Amino acid sequence: MFKDIVTDVFFDLDHTLWDFEKNSALTFEKIFVIYNINVELSQFLEVYIPINLEYWKLYREEKVTKAQLRFQRLRKAFDLIGADVKDDRIHLLAEAYIEQLSSFNHVFQGTVEVLEYLKPRYRLHIITNGFEEIQEKKMRNSNIRHFFDVIVNSEMAGVKKPNPIIFQLALKNAQVAPEKALMIGDSLEADIIGAQQTGFHTLHFNSHNGPRHEICQMIHQLDEIKSFL
Repeated sequence: MFKDIVTDVFFDLDHTLWDFEKNSALTFEKIFVIYNINVELSQFLEVYIPINLEYWKLYREEKVTKAQLRFQRLRKAFDLIGADVKDDRIHLLAEAYIEQLSSFNHVFQGTVEVLEYLKPRYRLHIITNGFEEIQEKKMRNSNIRHFFDVIVNSEMAGVKKPNPIIFQLALKNAQVAPEKALMIGDSLEADIIGAQQTGFHTLHFNSHNGPRHEICQMIHQLDEIKSFL
């Protein structure tokens, strides 16, 4: 579909290539042991995952700071499951979580195979809202950094997806026109609609099993990308 149009493919990182939920669960399992947090991990994750998505939305909308995101998502999750965890312990957990997260390096099934397929055919790039200090570690530790030419993150751009400025910066750094660029990501709001507003072609990786839509083409497995490129 995009074979004769696209020269550059831009990916989101978390929830698209890097298996955020799996790596996050392993990180919490590790730090709960280190800090002797006596809660059932599955119970915690059941409430934490939607809270984390909620706070990332607030962060994209500039309604919370990075520090508030890191603290409040934990505070709210522990409160909801009735766990008595003091604020000072939550601050320690928040720091430990960031430090340990990139030590787990699971990517989605098909990630490496698809990148190996695309690399000889297209220039590959990353546009991420993730924190600058750990996104590079995630890519290097999971052995996918070498696939990408341009890496643009929200701290570098000064804005977060879906703000068009971050997409424009990515295009500028990659030296490509939007009509020759394809954005692939999991978030309809941040990745797909944001990229479309800047003139990108888009492909939605529905890693959250969300409802069907007509906004753009949708895939459920990364290897489906090969049928478009």
